[in-house]
Amino acid sequence: MQKNKAKVLLIHPEISRTKYNFVGIIENECLELEYISSILKEKGHEVFLYDGQVETIGIPKTLKKVNPDIVYVCGRTRQENFMLEYCKDAKEYNSEIITIIGGLHAQLCYERMYQKNVDFILTTFDIYKILDMIDYSFYHKKINLKTIDGICYQENGNWIHNQTLPFDINRLPRPDRTYFDNHPKNYRYLELEHAAWVRTAYSCPYRCYFCERNRMNSGKYVTRDIEDVVNEIEEIQSNNIYIVDDDFLFNEERLKKFIHLLKQKKIKKNYICYGRSDFIATHKELMKELKSIGLYYVLVGLEAISDDYLNQYNKKSNIKNNMKSIEICNSLKINIMGMFITDLNYTKKDFKNLYQWIKEHKLKHVAISIYTPEMGLETFSQYKNRMITNNPSHFDYLHLVAKPTKLSVKKYYFYYYILLIKLALKAKKEGVYDFIDYKDYIHSFIWNIFRKRRNDDE
Repeated sequence: MQKNKAKVLLIHPEISRTKYNFVGIIENECLELEYISSILKEKGHEVFLYDGQVETIGIPKTLKKVNPDIVYVCGRTRQENFMLEYCKDAKEYNSEIITIIGGLHAQLCYERMYQKNVDFILTTFDIYKILDMIDYSFYHKKINLKTIDGICYQENGNWIHNQTLPFDINRLPRPDRTYFDNHPKNYRYLELEHAAWVRTAYSCPYRCYFCERNRMNSGKYVTRDIEDVVNEIEEIQSNNIYIVDDDFLFNEERLKKFIHLLKQKKIKKNYICYGRSDFIATHKELMKELKSIGLYYVLVGLEAISDDYLNQYNKKSNIKNNMKSIEICNSLKINIMGMFITDLNYTKKDFKNLYQWIKEHKLKHVAISIYTPEMGLETFSQYKNRMITNNPSHFDYLHLVAKPTKLSVKKYYFYYYILLIKLALKAKKEGVYDFIDYKDYIHSFIWNIFRKRRNDDE
């Protein structure tokens, strides 16, 4: 007897169970789950989406409410504990539930998901493989799992990883934005409320030393047809579009076509995207055109204020480009979000110099990350003897996970939080992010300075 269509619960994990999770300031649309929802609904399956940024009911109660046949959960490194916890919750509720883990973290660190409560791991962007998993395990069709690339599964008590192949992003369906549309007060990027995610490319064409994003999609950079992208943007019921490519400002001709099509269709929206300083510094007129069609925020990995660090990071850019990109964006009134790394070799003076440089170059929007060795990179093993935590939730770029070289852990945190406090006071004075409670954030930074740290695995 043929089974009925499956009930599938798609889960985007909560970010953190502490108050310092930026929910209400930056909330990311669950785009991966929306793509999956589209292909599942096309097959007639019943789909439920749970976003930990929005929902408060919790997974155990959601399982009872939905009574799913399949649970799929995706996330990043910092959400690993939650992903495994949800699979455990599912199996404890009903051992027959099929559990699948996917997402960015699973692509490169799939072996960390080799747990008894996990049935399958998706290590590819090819979400259609989920249909194969359902056919095999829910409908019990005769499928040879060895022929399905990009998945991990158990066989005779052992985990098997099939080769992962690049995925053509042009095969993606339109995302099912039902959940997004039903939550008009959520999914924002700073002051831009209800910002929809749009992806036009997978992977990254650059090879920065510290970043694992260029390893995604088997290291192959692939782009969508830009006309299809514009058609999707036209359909979205939101005035704010977050283009989440690792680097959208890459191909000049593609960007010109993007601008032309938006103008031709008279689409007027605000745009957020990632770009590199060397591109911005050498394309002022193109940036002017992007401003004319609504470019509001450009997120730029400036990373450092010295060429020595930029060379060390294999950034393939320089300080002159960093300065020029800020100058161009400020002159065009494009909000540039300068993203920096405080290196593990930083001294007290380096923290002070970074603040002075930001102030001197009139950079209003800043994000400061602590250098974090990525689990999915070959270089991770170099930090083996320096690691001070094995808690994946601390791989959020806000924690030290490896020992600094010139400061103690306590002093490093002290100077890091002093920097954040000074930047918060600077932003408040300049009227940036008026919608947030600066008092609350500054208090939290002060608390982090003085709290006792037995170790950093708390």
